[in-house]
Amino acid sequence: MSDILKSIVARDPNEKEFHQAVQEVLETVQPVLDRNPEYRQSAVIERITEPERVIMFRVPWVDDQGQVQVNRGFRIQMNSAIGPYKGGLRFHPSVNLSILKFLAFEQVFKNALTTLAMGGGKGGSDFDPKGKSDNEVMQFCQSFMSELCRHIGPNTDIPAGDIGVGAREIGYLFGMYKKLTNEFTGVLTGKSLSWGGSLIRPEATGYGCVYFAAEMLATKNDNLEGKTCLVSGSGNVAQYTVEKIIELGGKVVTLSDSSGYIYDEEGIDKDKLSFVMRLKNLRRGRISEYIDKYSEAVYTEVDSTLDYNPLWNHRADCAFPSATQNEINGKDAQNLVNNGVQLVAEGANMPSTPEATDIYLGNKLLYAPGKAANAGGVAVSGLEMAQNSMRLNWPREEVDNRLKIIMKSIHQSCIDAAADYGQQGNYVAGANIAGFVKVVNAMLDQGLV
Repeated sequence: MSDILKSIVARDPNEKEFHQAVQEVLETVQPVLDRNPEYRQSAVIERITEPERVIMFRVPWVDDQGQVQVNRGFRIQMNSAIGPYKGGLRFHPSVNLSILKFLAFEQVFKNALTTLAMGGGKGGSDFDPKGKSDNEVMQFCQSFMSELCRHIGPNTDIPAGDIGVGAREIGYLFGMYKKLTNEFTGVLTGKSLSWGGSLIRPEATGYGCVYFAAEMLATKNDNLEGKTCLVSGSGNVAQYTVEKIIELGGKVVTLSDSSGYIYDEEGIDKDKLSFVMRLKNLRRGRISEYIDKYSEAVYTEVDSTLDYNPLWNHRADCAFPSATQNEINGKDAQNLVNNGVQLVAEGANMPSTPEATDIYLGNKLLYAPGKAANAGGVAVSGLEMAQNSMRLNWPREEVDNRLKIIMKSIHQSCIDAAADYGQQGNYVAGANIAGFVKVVNAMLDQGLV
């Protein structure tokens, strides 16, 4: 296995995020390969770590000053063994090939865990929507879709939103796709309710993450009631994570954005959360404005000289990292342990470094990796695709109930797979093994393609 990883690093030496994601999977699926020698003979590791297709293109657009701008667009079509490619679009200055390949690779296993027929993909651009006018965002989205439309379709590749791509961006992208193809199809998920969206879709990642955490606690005859929780981020995932924690009786004391974080010892209640939603979703303001409204809270600005994030250094029972990749390092993880945290459920994709993961597992925390804990978003995207195909909309209660069933199923799949390979209670191994076996068996059934 080390030789395979070395060859991947040698081939693409600058893709550290992708290497990290691959290494985590390779370390946990070793027993699967030992038990199934035909997997090695068929070179499934070499095949599953190489994208089926990588699309990269320029995106020219005109800003409000009449100046031509050029960004870079991507779509990684990683694996379609169990269904059409499915995964979000991310618009953020940090976007590059390594980040999107890591996200697409994770997406393959995440989608396999959902029980739905979806392959894995990811895409986006280094375009930054922050500070742009609606017209500039529309200009960019239309240019981006003018190329992307050649490579996607309702039975080929169905993108969704991610960081920097919300309802506004999905609307502009869908409108341009419809104009270019002259058809109204479910080619994107995360759509508005009035034109093909699904109830619960905005809430799904956050709700699903909390449902998964509740399942983990239930194995210890415990629940979220009365638990103090640390949540990072303040976007879609964080907002609905907080909403569901409140509903289940927990108390959230932190939220953050790229500028800093707030600590509210009294807890973020429904009224405070409603303010945050207006602040971030409508006014597109900064989380620091929270303390202007609620003076009892404390705001701490990001300090790049620190080798840890103070958000993770508060007394708590549970942590829900919901911002971005590698936001928790080894020191942060040790701070969580020292402050009494017993559960970590990842709302973001790969928010914990390998050192942090080792500390969670070494201290026997209940630890849910992102590919399992945050699969609720893509699960409801799959349900949105099903509703689009049938030209109907399910009521809120039905979608939420299906989401609960899916998250419960994912939890059980992780438990069973880990136990089957002698790693009881290791959700990292369980998630990787369950997803890996499903995808690899489908690949072998379909021949060398």
